[in-house]
Amino acid sequence: MSASKYPHMLEPLDLGFTTLRNRVLMGSMHTGLEEAPQGFERLAAFYAERARGGVGLIVTGGIGPNAEGAVAMGAAKMDTEEESDKHRVITEAVHREGGKICMQILHAGRYAYNPKSIAPSAVQAPINPFKPHELTDEEIEKQIQDFANCAALSQRAGYDGVEVMGSEGYFINQFIAKQVNQRTDRWGGDYENRIRLPLEIVRRVRQAVGEKFIIIYRLSMLDLVEGGSTWDEIVLLAKELEKAGATIINTGIGWHEARIPTIATSVPRAAFTGVTAKLKGEVSIPLCTTNRINMPSVAEEVLSSGEADMVSMARPFLADADLVAKSEQGREDEINTCIGCNQACLDHTFAGKLTSCLVNPRACNETLLNYPKVEAGKAKRIAVIGAGPAGLAASTIAAERGHHVTLFDAADQIGGQFNVAKKIPGKEEFYETLRYFKHQIELHGVELHLNTRVNADMLKEGGYDEVVVATGIKPRTPEIEGIEHEKVVNYLDAILGKKPVGKTVAVIGAGGIGFDVSELLVHKGESTSLNREAFLREWGIDPEFNQRGGIVGVEPAFEPAARDVYLLQRKSSKVGQKLGKTTGWIHRTNLKKRGVQMINSVSYDKIDDQGLHIRVGDESQVLPVDSVVVCAGQDSLRDLYDGLEGSGLSLHLIGGAEVAAELDAKAAIDRGARLAAEI
Repeated sequence: MSASKYPHMLEPLDLGFTTLRNRVLMGSMHTGLEEAPQGFERLAAFYAERARGGVGLIVTGGIGPNAEGAVAMGAAKMDTEEESDKHRVITEAVHREGGKICMQILHAGRYAYNPKSIAPSAVQAPINPFKPHELTDEEIEKQIQDFANCAALSQRAGYDGVEVMGSEGYFINQFIAKQVNQRTDRWGGDYENRIRLPLEIVRRVRQAVGEKFIIIYRLSMLDLVEGGSTWDEIVLLAKELEKAGATIINTGIGWHEARIPTIATSVPRAAFTGVTAKLKGEVSIPLCTTNRINMPSVAEEVLSSGEADMVSMARPFLADADLVAKSEQGREDEINTCIGCNQACLDHTFAGKLTSCLVNPRACNETLLNYPKVEAGKAKRIAVIGAGPAGLAASTIAAERGHHVTLFDAADQIGGQFNVAKKIPGKEEFYETLRYFKHQIELHGVELHLNTRVNADMLKEGGYDEVVVATGIKPRTPEIEGIEHEKVVNYLDAILGKKPVGKTVAVIGAGGIGFDVSELLVHKGESTSLNREAFLREWGIDPEFNQRGGIVGVEPAFEPAARDVYLLQRKSSKVGQKLGKTTGWIHRTNLKKRGVQMINSVSYDKIDDQGLHIRVGDESQVLPVDSVVVCAGQDSLRDLYDGLEGSGLSLHLIGGAEVAAELDAKAAIDRGARLAAEI
């Protein structure tokens, strides 16, 4: 394909005093490297790789303008020249690659995980244990000056601009919303007073940095909370921001406390671009749209339809640093697509871990994990058994490095558990991961043998230098009287449609698989993750974006469930407690809205024609179900590995075959990649 396939995405954007090489902005992501040892050197490598990959403009993770505004105590801030100087290694690395980079100034306000957090009013956030201090007029003036100082210091550090974070419910957004801003002075009350802070910040920043410096303002165009802005208010603020000196307006969607998914994989691609499109024509500066734009085809469609002037992609550049370059070169099939899983990015952030990416473990590890070509004459013959996530990562990366790799699988297609995941409503992005690996196998010359059961003799006679066993898992069968009853279905057979499931179902086991199975069983028709209008209806979002916050007065309209489902677990903890921190609540909400009964502290007595006999506490009951789907964990399939031990072969065990406690694609791909890097 020629580059003309994406003419709008690849078109330069003239900002007057500078030109961006294309319409792609790499959105802000806090990586944790901002506070880590050697973090700035690692960030420099991370951003430089994305600049080399063709991104038009990079925005860094959020940097606080002062200690109280940082996202947590001790988190990254810039209010001294010493801190400014540390950033030079980043800006210089990006500029060497021909890129441009803006620093995001993020003041967390009442979201700061800090007992000394501050806000317009002493109204505690539902997602933070700390009640903020209400600022005085004098203290507000100091905060504005700190924004201007931070911008000047970022300019000193070599940045091409700043992004002023005015959305997602952070400090500036808190002043705009009446629910949080209960002041009666010049900073509160009427809307004109409540937007005084963002406008004053942009004016002072512009004064501090001069005319030839990019100022992006991240405007909350859809708050998704009760006390959010009306559309007319948003338009007024956008116009005033342009007058105040903003260069670009970027789109913000949803406060962090909003109970509506905005970036998870269950959100349709480009679900919220309509709100940016609605603002087009109201201002003359470029508008950037965002959220779940993960492939060049999506970006091109958004831009060609006139919905925005730029697109922001954040996590897609964790998944693939070369997304833009591959688009330009007609290599779309080589793009490692962001699947919106949140598992190694946002979940890591909220757990205090460094960010990475489930499908690309090198993300944020560019100085630590590399795949160097093997020296001439040192290529090895490697057998990889199992084409699931671990085996796919190991085989394709080893082959990319120059080894001779043979990949075996007993199934008729690659993917292993990914072929199960892709069938769950809201997880259709796994098709992209399978497309990526299929192309990598072809591109790097992996010799693929499907429908092939490997035994120890084959491997011993094959003359392999290394044998990698990635044979995966098998579902665990719990010891329950009647477990062989015809009502019983294991989760693989249920998901893959190998055995019918009745209208009333008990799901035994409420881990990730139990939730996935329940999602599949209660959905009917097209998944709302594939239909923007249906998604907006389901979550109660005004499709015209006229209602206050985008949601006031709009009732969520979840489709009725296809089946009656009981989701059961032995543990006494909250059902779904161990699901991902940033996505678990979405799964629980989806199931509750469809009438799934979640029951903990369950003991299983027996299964018979009547149904599933259980005890909850001291109470016995019979669930009159047609089917019982067993999601009671899994065991490693390591018979082949055990049979090879002592054979003299150089053996490696990875993926579910090594650890099967939870199906964990993140760990499987990471282990496969690291092994391939070392062999």
